[in-house]
Amino acid sequence: MEKFATTEEWQRAYREINDFERTLADDGLVLVKFWIHISKKEQLDRFKKREKDPWKSWKLTAEDWRNREKWDAYIEALEEMFEKTDTDYAPWTIIEGNWKWWARIKALRTIVKRIEVHL
Repeated sequence: MEKFATTEEWQRAYREINDFERTLADDGLVLVKFWIHISKKEQLDRFKKREKDPWKSWKLTAEDWRNREKWDAYIEALEEMFEKTDTDYAPWTIIEGNWKWWARIKALRTIVKRIEVHL
């Protein structure tokens, strides 16, 4: 995406991530991976609210706006990441994040289920 790594480095990183997560799972660790997804519109609404809030405006930078312009490329990169690193021992859970309360509930339920499977 940002050209910080070559294609070969990305492909190697996927293998290394999977190998590392496999080692953790084999040692008995319960892995829970989340991606909290919000829509492009929701992100814009949150950015605008954050801009106006003196308690939160410091969290929003020019980099956030720049990255927003690359939304589609980021989605494509995410899809590849999910495809390459979603495994039976370390599955991804994509959480619908437009509604924060629902996202929190789904995250907690996912954690409980993953722990129950390992008991």
